[in-house]
Amino acid sequence: MNDIIRLTDDFQRRHISPAYEDVQHMLKTIGVSSLEQLVDETIPAGIRRKGLMDMPEAVSEKLLLEELKVIASKNQVFRSYIGEGYYGTLTPTVILRNILENPGWYTQYTPYQAEIAQGRLEALINYQTMVTDLSGMQIANASLLDEGTAAGEAMLMLFHSRPKNQGNRFLVSHTVFQQTKDILITRAEPLGIELLFAAPHDIEFSSEHFGCLLQYPDVHGKVHDYAPVSAKAHAAGAFVAVAADLLSLTLLTPPGEWGADAVVGSAQRFGVPMGYGGPHAAFLATKDQFKREMPGRLIGVSVDVHGNKAYRMALQTREQHIRREKATSNICTAQVLLAIMASMYGVYHGSAGLKRIARRVHTSAHLLADALKSLGYDVDSVNFFDTIHIDFGGDASKVENIRSKALEHKINFRYSDSGITLSLDETVNLKDLNDIISIFAFAADKASEEISAEAFTAQFESEFSHPHARTSNFMLHPVFNVHHSEHEMLRYIKSLEAKDLSLCHSMIALGSCTMKLNATSEMIPVTWPEFGTLHPFVPEDQARGYHQMFEELTHLLKEVTGFDGISLQPNAGAQGEYTGLLVIREYLRDKGQGHRNVALIPSSAHGTNPASAVMAGMKVVVSKCDDNGNIDINDLREKAEQHKDDLACLMVTYPSTHGVFEEGIREICEIIHSHGGQVYMDGANMNAQVGLTSPGLIGADVCHLNLHKTFCIPHGGGGPGMGPIGVAKHLTPYLPGHSKVKLGTDKSIHAVSAAPWGSASILLISYAYIRMMGADGLADATRYAILNANYIKSRLEKYYDMLYTGSKGHCAHEMILDPRGFKASAGVEVEDIAKRLMDYGFHAPTVSFPVAG
Repeated sequence: MNDIIRLTDDFQRRHISPAYEDVQHMLKTIGVSSLEQLVDETIPAGIRRKGLMDMPEAVSEKLLLEELKVIASKNQVFRSYIGEGYYGTLTPTVILRNILENPGWYTQYTPYQAEIAQGRLEALINYQTMVTDLSGMQIANASLLDEGTAAGEAMLMLFHSRPKNQGNRFLVSHTVFQQTKDILITRAEPLGIELLFAAPHDIEFSSEHFGCLLQYPDVHGKVHDYAPVSAKAHAAGAFVAVAADLLSLTLLTPPGEWGADAVVGSAQRFGVPMGYGGPHAAFLATKDQFKREMPGRLIGVSVDVHGNKAYRMALQTREQHIRREKATSNICTAQVLLAIMASMYGVYHGSAGLKRIARRVHTSAHLLADALKSLGYDVDSVNFFDTIHIDFGGDASKVENIRSKALEHKINFRYSDSGITLSLDETVNLKDLNDIISIFAFAADKASEEISAEAFTAQFESEFSHPHARTSNFMLHPVFNVHHSEHEMLRYIKSLEAKDLSLCHSMIALGSCTMKLNATSEMIPVTWPEFGTLHPFVPEDQARGYHQMFEELTHLLKEVTGFDGISLQPNAGAQGEYTGLLVIREYLRDKGQGHRNVALIPSSAHGTNPASAVMAGMKVVVSKCDDNGNIDINDLREKAEQHKDDLACLMVTYPSTHGVFEEGIREICEIIHSHGGQVYMDGANMNAQVGLTSPGLIGADVCHLNLHKTFCIPHGGGGPGMGPIGVAKHLTPYLPGHSKVKLGTDKSIHAVSAAPWGSASILLISYAYIRMMGADGLADATRYAILNANYIKSRLEKYYDMLYTGSKGHCAHEMILDPRGFKASAGVEVEDIAKRLMDYGFHAPTVSFPVAG
C-alpha cells in the first residue's frame, strides 16, 4: 500500500524537476554517459560515501503531515505568562494568510538587487520608521536575529566606537533578562571586554567604562527613571544601551528622550508567534553618529530627477566581504520575513491601535495587581507596564502550592527564588484574569473576587497616569494611518508583493545560496498552534513534541555530516560559523592550549569567515589560491608551519567558493591537524555534498549547516535562517549551553542565541524535507544539483569563459562565468548583464563575488 501511495504522492519526484528524457539530453550535452559517471568525475573518489545514509524510509506528504500531527499533539498548549522577552500575540489573519503563508513573500532572496525588491524594501523601511519613532532614536536597522544577540551587537558597536582613552569595561544591569546576560558573556570574553553586573542606580562610571546596558521595563517589570544613570554615564564618556519592550514604548517615555545611545529589543509581540523561541525580528536603533559601525542592513530612499522614489540598501550586510577581518559584525542573515510581519502589524493597527493594545495589556496588569494585593500578597511592583512580581520572602512551599494549582489549570507563571512573576499580553481576556486570581485566592484560602467587565472598561478608559508616561507622538507617516480596514490592508500587502521577484516568478540562480523549492507541505506545520504558541521557557514536559523532533532531526543531521554532535541553537549561518569557532577555542583552552589563536583562511572564503574569526578572538592569516581557484597547498603548508605554535584552525569552504571539489582536501586537513589545529568547514556548499560525501569524511572537525539553503527553510526576503553546527566527538562537550534550561555539559560554551534551540519552529521545515526525501532522495538532490550546474556550464562555455573547473572539466553545483573580456570588446560589464536579466524577469546570479567583475 505504501508503495502505491508513493507512486501517486511522490515528494522526491516533485521536488527534483528533470524528467528522464531531460536527464538524457543534459548528460549528452555535458558529454557523459550517466549521472553516476558525472558524479565520479566530479567528486574525488577518496572522499565518496559508501552506501546510503542511515535514515528512515521516505514518507509521502500525506503521511508526513499525519506523523507531524501526532508529534504536535505531544506539545501541551498552556496559557503562559512567563514573559522575559516572549509574549502571546494575535497575528492579524490578513497578515498570516498573505505574508507568513504566502510564497510570494517567504521565498524571496535578500534584496541585493533593489530593482526587483522594492516591495520588501518598502516594508522594511516601514519597520525602521516604526522602530525609530517608538524608541525615540534617529536611525534603525532593518532587523537582527533576537533580542539577546541584538544587545551583543550594540555592545560591540559601542566598544568599537569608544574614544581612544576609554577603557574596556561594560556595565550590565542585574535586572537585564538572563538569556541576554548569557549572550553578552559569550560576545565579550573573546574581545577582552570586561563585564560588570550591578544595580543600575548604584553604578559609578569612570574612564574605564565604555558603556552600559539597561532593561526597560526590567526583568521584574519595573519601569525605572534611568535619566540620572544616563547622565552619569555620559559625564564619564560612556555610552548607554537600552533593551526595551517595543509595545511598552507606545505608553512610556522612549529611551531616546532620556539619553540612550542605542536601543535594542524584539518585535516578536507585534504579531509574530512565539514558536518555542523563534524566528523573531530584533531591532537596533541608534544615533546617526554610529551609522558606520551599525550592524546589519539600513534601508534608504533615493529620489530621481522626476521625483520618483526608489528604495535601496544604504548599508548592506555584505560589507564584510569588503572589510573582511576589519568588519565589526558578521551579520549576514536577518529576520526579514518576521520584520515585514511586525511592520505590517504596525501599519494595520497604526499609532492609535497600538496604544489601545498597550492600554488593554496595562489595564489587565493593573487590575490583577490590585486583586492580588487585596488577597494579601506582597506585590513588589509600583511603576510597571505588563509585568508584576509577587514577593514570597523565600517561602518555597507557598510558591510550590501556587505552581501546582496553576499547572492543574494549564497555566505557566515565571518562578524564582524571590517569588513569582507574571507578564500579561494582548491575548489575555477577562476569563484569563479571573482564572489567575482564583489560583492565588485558593492558595491564600480566601474567596476570589472576580474583575467585572464594567470595572475593566472603567479602568481602560481612565487617564493613563504613570510617572514615565509618553508625551511625544509617533508613527505619524501616512502609511501607518490609511490601511486600517482589512481590504485596504490586503491591497497594500498585494501591491508590495507585486513589486518583488520571488520563486513564484522565476529561478533565483545564486550559487551557494541554493534557492530550493520551499514545499507547501514543509511549511504548513509551522503555523499550527501546537508549535506556534509555545513559550521557549515552558517546562520541558510541555514540549515533548518539539523535543522528539529535535532528537530525530539531530540524528538525521549527524548522518548528513558524519559527525557525533549537533547543536541546533545558532539561528543563522554566520552565527553557526561563530559558534563553531568558539567551540574550537574552548576545546583548545581546555587542553591547555588557549594561546592558539591563528585562523588560516583562504583568499576565496566568504567574507563572514574572517569577520567571525575576529569576533571569536582569533587572528586572521590569509592563504593563497592557485590559478585554478584551489587552495595553494604549498602556501598553506608554509603558513601552517610558520604559525604552528599558535595555529587554532583552518576555515575552508567545500566544494570551494569557486565551485570546485578540490582534490587535495584531505591533505589540507592533515596539514592543519599535524600542526595542532582544527578544521572548520563552512557549510554553505553542502548542497553538493549531502548523501555523496560529508564533512566527517573529508576530515573536518566542525561545520555549520545553512538550513535556509540546503535544507529548504525559505530565505524570507533575507531571513529567517538557521545555522546549526555539527562537531566531531572530541568537540561535543563544548557545544552551547543555556542558562534558562538544562542543556549541554559543564564544559559548554555560553549561549549564542536567546532561545535554547534557536528558531525552533522553522526546524520543522528541514525535518519535513529530510523525512519526505529520505536518504536516496537527498543524495539524488545532490546529484541533480551537480547535473544542472554542469548542464548550464556546457551550454554557456562556448560563449563565456569559465573561470574554474575540476581536473575532469566539471564544476560542483555552481560555476563562475567570466564576462570581463566583454568590457574591452563591447563595453559591456557584469552589472549590465545582471540588469538585462532582470529586464527579462530573471533574478541575476551573484555578481562580483568571489571574483570581482
